[in-house]
Amino acid sequence: MTVKTTTIDLLRHGQCEGGEIFRGSTDVPLTDKGWQQMQQAVHESSPWQRVVSSSLRRCRLFAEQLAEEKTLAVESHDALREIHFGDWEGQLQETVQREQGEQLRAFWQDPLSNTPPNGEPLVDFHRRVSHCFNSLLQQYQGEHLLLVSHGAVIRVLICELLNMPLDSIASISVPYACLTRFRVYHLDKKPDWAQLCFHRGE
Repeated sequence: MTVKTTTIDLLRHGQCEGGEIFRGSTDVPLTDKGWQQMQQAVHESSPWQRVVSSSLRRCRLFAEQLAEEKTLAVESHDALREIHFGDWEGQLQETVQREQGEQLRAFWQDPLSNTPPNGEPLVDFHRRVSHCFNSLLQQYQGEHLLLVSHGAVIRVLICELLNMPLDSIASISVPYACLTRFRVYHLDKKPDWAQLCFHRGE
């Protein structure tokens, strides 16, 4: 039986400017600390063959710099950007908690049924992320990829790869610069099989 293995490292961006806000699709840069967090996270990682990134600056600029340093191919995708939080975009988390606490708690407890006001439904978010990810998985089968993205993107991919319910995303901690590795085994005439190798953050 022929088995081909694809290794995927998922890296969340580091600390961003603007404080603890619902940044979602809001395009803000990293702080100096955020750059340092990401550099530290990949310091001892295995060599990659290419870097793939969200198109948002807090992911893309680091991905491009790292790829240039290591002479790797790099590409960015809009489909890997963070979930859009609608009316909560750009607002401080503590403000939303104070003014819309009940709605916020409902979102965290059951994100499938409680979308932020004018936000992106979790089902639609999952669809765009998984479609992009699965295309990358097939296109670069057998390679070792670094995918630089966002907390909710990584949570959704963990659920998908481990066959967990999508509404489990709120139970998965993905801190700044968290690094998660999966190996995906491609078997002849059988579904792909994924194995979580590590999940580490601050």
